[in-house]
Amino acid sequence: MKLAANLTLLYGHLPVAERFAAARADGFDAVEILFPYDHPPEWYAQQLAQHALKLVLINTPLGAAPQAKGYAAQPDSIAAFQAGFEQAQAVCAACDCGAIHVMAGLRRDAFEHAAQRATLQDNLTWAQSRSPDLVLLLEALNRTDSPGYFYHVPSAALEIVRALDTPRVRLQFDLYHAMREGLDLRAELAAALPWTHHVQVAGVPGRHEPDLSEPSLQQAFADLAAAGYAGYVGCEYRPRGLPSDGLGWRTFLIQRGWLQ
Repeated sequence: MKLAANLTLLYGHLPVAERFAAARADGFDAVEILFPYDHPPEWYAQQLAQHALKLVLINTPLGAAPQAKGYAAQPDSIAAFQAGFEQAQAVCAACDCGAIHVMAGLRRDAFEHAAQRATLQDNLTWAQSRSPDLVLLLEALNRTDSPGYFYHVPSAALEIVRALDTPRVRLQFDLYHAMREGLDLRAELAAALPWTHHVQVAGVPGRHEPDLSEPSLQQAFADLAAAGYAGYVGCEYRPRGLPSDGLGWRTFLIQRGWLQ
């Protein structure tokens, strides 16, 4: 497995233009950015090239409405989803990024769950037709941090991945969100791993540095290594202090030979 610094959270204390150099200085060669839409795609490409960084993941835009959390599962927002996806696609094309987390949005009383799910699947099918080289990812978000999100457990997102049955729609498994839901982390990861393209991590409950003295989290990394997981683990957390001061957990992984 490989690590990717989440520039948005891990280096959120810095201006956007300074985050790339900081990640490189801390030894990262891959990054993820939640919403890289404050500058033209070419600006992000230039920053990545200047600091020899690979962009491995971005999200589709959240949307303008308060707490929208995306448009992909919203039957009345198909045009907004398509416009936002094309924004994300442009960033990926400029930056040679291969994966997009497709934000589903909230469950809404105005629509049947089946209608929202059908919209999500239709939007994913449309997006695949527009982006033959991209992997589209679905991620469950826990109910404490993201109340009302369309799915809050990995198994619910996995149902949609399996229904579409294509290697270009996969799961984004976030260890933090699963732990915040109180799930059996090892069992959930084992069930999801065959369909997982990207993993993310943070410590529970404060979303700070991962605490690998926590047995279930340490075991999850051991299971990823044992399974030969060769993808990225995104460091999607807010450091307690300077990011460089909280990377002891990375040293732990290196000492066990779990990082590539």
